[in-house]
Amino acid sequence: MKKSLTSLALLPLLFTGCVSHPVERHAWVTGLRPDKAAYYEKLHAHPWPGVCRMIRQCHIRDFSIYKREIGGKTYLFAYLEYTGKDFAADMKKMGGDPETRRWWKETDPCQQPLPDAAAKGKIWSDTKEVFHLN
Repeated sequence: MKKSLTSLALLPLLFTGCVSHPVERHAWVTGLRPDKAAYYEKLHAHPWPGVCRMIRQCHIRDFSIYKREIGGKTYLFAYLEYTGKDFAADMKKMGGDPETRRWWKETDPCQQPLPDAAAKGKIWSDTKEVFHLN
């Protein structure tokens, strides 16, 4: 009996690592320069392994970028799920990665920031989630 009581007492310790915090969902929008669209798609058809590794190391999953033409202009919509505990710190880590910075030097010139992002020196405009079905 004593052995099974000890085992029961250890059970909470086994599940401590299983406790998770909510997943954060993030989405952004930016323009895509028509003269750079084919190059942008080519890059993303074969992303650099080190960049993908860094994205995963920064607790990002289910990262997608969609392209859509609206009113004669092309836009990119990005979505990701963040599973870490400090989004700002992980984004700073990603921004400090040399291979990721080289990747951005290739992709940034392909994008056409919306006015609100451009005013802040950013590429992507933030969006606001209005609905989520889990």
